[in-house]
Amino acid sequence: MSYSEFLQQKTQYRGMSGFDPDDLPPFLFPFQKDLTRWALMKGRAAIFADTGLGKTPMQLVWANQVMRHTNKSVLILTPLAVAAQTIREAAKFGIEAQRSSGTIPINPHILVANYERLHHFNPDDFGGVVCDESSAIKAFDGKRRAMVTEFMRTLPYRSLWTATAAPNDYIELGTSSEALGELGQVDMLNRFFRNNQNTSSLKIAWRTQGGAQNKWRFKGHAEDAFWRWVCSWARALRKPSDYGYDDDGFILPPLTEREHIIDVAEPLPGMLFTLAAQNFYEERIERRRTIRERCEMAANLANTKNSVVVWCHLNDEGNLLEKLIPDSVQVSGADSEEKKEAVYIGFTDGSIRVLIIKPKIGAWGMNWQHCNHVITFASHSYEQYYQAVRRCWRFGQKKEVVVDLIASEGEKNIKNNMRRKAEAADRMFSRLVAHMNDAIKIDSDRNFNTQEKIPAWL
Repeated sequence: MSYSEFLQQKTQYRGMSGFDPDDLPPFLFPFQKDLTRWALMKGRAAIFADTGLGKTPMQLVWANQVMRHTNKSVLILTPLAVAAQTIREAAKFGIEAQRSSGTIPINPHILVANYERLHHFNPDDFGGVVCDESSAIKAFDGKRRAMVTEFMRTLPYRSLWTATAAPNDYIELGTSSEALGELGQVDMLNRFFRNNQNTSSLKIAWRTQGGAQNKWRFKGHAEDAFWRWVCSWARALRKPSDYGYDDDGFILPPLTEREHIIDVAEPLPGMLFTLAAQNFYEERIERRRTIRERCEMAANLANTKNSVVVWCHLNDEGNLLEKLIPDSVQVSGADSEEKKEAVYIGFTDGSIRVLIIKPKIGAWGMNWQHCNHVITFASHSYEQYYQAVRRCWRFGQKKEVVVDLIASEGEKNIKNNMRRKAEAADRMFSRLVAHMNDAIKIDSDRNFNTQEKIPAWL
């Protein structure tokens, strides 16, 4: 064994385990071709690309190439209601894909299914799997994460695609790493991070320390190594220029965010005026007692001639909004998949002017560039807010997008917390792109010099 081989064994990097693809279709932009080719050559890879950068055509091409290479079917997993849109996109690009609820065709196909139907499939039937909006698997101790990770474990070709890989902290990248067969999440933490409890248990640190992202810190020597390791299996970008390409055609229009604070006439019993809620219990009370005032404000703001999407969080909010906005249609969790898809199509083609929906139902994967007005209520979840806004404010949108955020006087802390998370997430993704570009450059420079420096004593 040479000294360079010995050093390579001591690192956490893994080489390319994929294949060199055939000619990629011309409908992909140059940066999309490069990302797709790299993901295929890597074999098990993640693409953290912002909304509107074409993750759907890239993952369809990736799946088509893997299907042809392995002569086996490839499964594309999507959030609820995104499966139909993926199939329509495939038809638009001339790629054959079909929805499946568990039946595997005799000949290789690209099959599209919701994450909720994963238990109907056997990984032995597939040559590869695509996880669309893969941030769905990042929740700590989540059942979905465990199921998806186990399903992918034996597959030679795997890919993850999302715009929000780690909205709260870098350590959430460990869930993606584990799903791809790189370092497990706890192994990643032990190698690159340290915590104040001196324990390797993420579960303990998270529950007892009020959030793992506040307690896990890079080891003194590990930050550069961490990013070089991440860029060995992932690529992140917000715009083509992050990957060295021209941004022509990928420049977002202006975004205007307006805040509306509702002052409720009657404070809580025993109070002279409304105070900001201090805990989840008080927040639930405040949200329930201000439903009418907040929904009336939303209805007034939606009283235009243009398309509007209204995001709510409670069934009572959705039902009241539907009554207050005459030309609106609500999508609820109780609706069938067929009804949801019909409403999405109607909203996209303009036959439905106002769509009322919860973020957990429709905030991931939908393309609504025809709409430039978003109305939403305050929430602690920055990821839900970001994804909800980006359904409309995405590449391909031609108009300025207006976001109306509605909160009561007692929900100020919720609103402020979400703003804080938004600022932190923006800084973090910018650092993620910068670190990865630096790490990619370092590794590229190293590739020009295959001669390892041997210590003098050898």
